[in-house]
Amino acid sequence: MADTLSALRSLMASHSPPLDALVVPSEDYHQSEYVSASDKRREFVSGFTGSAGLGLITKNEARLWTDGRYFLQATQQLSDQWQLMRMGEDPAVDVWMADNLPEGSAIGIDPWCVSIDTAQKWERAFVKKQQKLVQTSINLVDEVWKSQPPPEINPVVIHPLEYAGRSVADKLKDVRKKLVQVKAHSIIISALDEVCWLYNIRGTDVAYSPVVHAFAIVTLNSAFFYVDKRKVSSEVNSYLETNGIEVRDYKVVSSDVSSLASNELKPSIQAKGTETETAGNGTIKAEESNNDLIWADPGYCCYALYSRLNPDKVLLQQSPLALAKALKNPVELEGLKNAHIRDGAAVVQYHVWLDKQMQEMYGASGFFLEEETDKKKHSKTAKLTEVTASDKLEGFRASKENFRGLSFPTISSVGPNAAIIHYSPEAETCAELDPDRIYLFDSGAQYLDGTTDITRTVHFGKPSTHEKACYTAVLKGHIALGNAHFPNGTNGHALDILARVPLWRYGLDYRHGTGHGIGSYLNVHEGPHLISFRPRNVPLEDSMTVTDEPGYYEDGNFGIRLENVLIIKKADTKFNFGDKGYLQFEHITWAPYQRKLIDVSLLTPEELEWLNTYHSKCRSILDSYLDESEKAWLKKATEPISV
Repeated sequence: MADTLSALRSLMASHSPPLDALVVPSEDYHQSEYVSASDKRREFVSGFTGSAGLGLITKNEARLWTDGRYFLQATQQLSDQWQLMRMGEDPAVDVWMADNLPEGSAIGIDPWCVSIDTAQKWERAFVKKQQKLVQTSINLVDEVWKSQPPPEINPVVIHPLEYAGRSVADKLKDVRKKLVQVKAHSIIISALDEVCWLYNIRGTDVAYSPVVHAFAIVTLNSAFFYVDKRKVSSEVNSYLETNGIEVRDYKVVSSDVSSLASNELKPSIQAKGTETETAGNGTIKAEESNNDLIWADPGYCCYALYSRLNPDKVLLQQSPLALAKALKNPVELEGLKNAHIRDGAAVVQYHVWLDKQMQEMYGASGFFLEEETDKKKHSKTAKLTEVTASDKLEGFRASKENFRGLSFPTISSVGPNAAIIHYSPEAETCAELDPDRIYLFDSGAQYLDGTTDITRTVHFGKPSTHEKACYTAVLKGHIALGNAHFPNGTNGHALDILARVPLWRYGLDYRHGTGHGIGSYLNVHEGPHLISFRPRNVPLEDSMTVTDEPGYYEDGNFGIRLENVLIIKKADTKFNFGDKGYLQFEHITWAPYQRKLIDVSLLTPEELEWLNTYHSKCRSILDSYLDESEKAWLKKATEPISV
């Protein structure tokens, strides 16, 4: 690590102009949350493996900013060469740079890995001390990363209409309609999941996310797909051309954006999917319209492409695809429900298997009984680790129809590791399962018909009174949010408090958001909406998906989280104040909550009724996917609870 920093500082010094600091973000050219192995530059320079964070290297310091999910993990992974900066507690990176770097400093960035929003925010912060943002022509980290994995060449795959639910032509029509509304003649699409959703394609370029490294440009009369052409078979090429989409090489996007800015980007094939108010050939006559803007999403379009545009002719606004993708069509909703049923069956099978293993290998009292562990029964030869356990869970999922892989690295965590919110176990260093400690597993899968994400927390021995009280507070918040009714126009920030109030009563809380959208065989974290203590002015709408996942984490001891995926739907309320219309949630995740971790005396009659109803649905919905012994286990796990 010290050698890497030394090599980077040498390149910084020899750069023209010399750099006083170098920013190393987590993101790739598309501002992705999860990136491919060859794009994990921040991980390479810092040793920190979390999905979110930013490294800053100066002449004599190295600092890493990350959010509350990763404070504990970063503390453990960063060497003494690095200083952890806690987002929300320490000064933000732009504030720190502006305050601490010398007047006139040059701060280097790879403009492909920084969004327009971020770059402009930093430039504003730098004004007071005449500091400047310097775009490097090459990525300096790549220059010193001798073992950098090469980019993978994986095939682009067509996502069938039976799963997508809407044709490419329909989606392109909608995009072009939006362009006309905002007086734009084109849009640059950078977010990988938006490109895949729009063109009904998928890939395997990024682990856990079925996306393709690609850009798209859509104009009033053309559509382009920028990708490594080695990934495109003749069948896929034909499919794209049939939909009026021209395939061009990934690296050409830069020069094509310049051509776009000067109105010289010309298609070689005829476009499809335009509106009725168009020319006879089905394309909009751009020359007869007032559309002179180029639309770019400032959160996802990189600064490198923006730098090729005339700023006065750019519409900086969230991509229209973000909301369109979040509003699931009926086919996607049905697919998500079915995927979650199969996934729920896999999670129950895992519970059954794990319960048996913990009893046989460790002398645990098991999932149902609340007794001290019989240490004499502990096998001295066989052992179960966080990784071998999560591998088994993946095996249960892999046996299900339409399985395509996991949707993120499984968080399989015992005791103190469960307090690391986004813990990722490694085979060489992970912990052995312990019957006397809490076990938290947060996991999900990619199925052709939907993406899943579920968290359950269990104890196979005798939980303490404190652990029960904490679990029950988390459960109460989970139930309260899931049962909410709210008017149209409500954003997730307004609802976040519902999941925290039961914890707040004890003076407890958690350092992460409460819910995120989830893709339809796409990214497991999907916007533009969320449920969080961090404000985001995006209303929750009918047919969106969102998770419900409050938690509590005690450093060095245990962690608790419970997570279901919900669908937002219209609520049938007695009244309709203000004629707004009201919404509610529908749970689509099915797996039991552990009875012995619940302090039933802390539940209200309404909460108890909800829990019993949910467990009854678990039984009936999952029954046909389980064998007789699994059915018997689930029946016992979901027996009605009484006070």
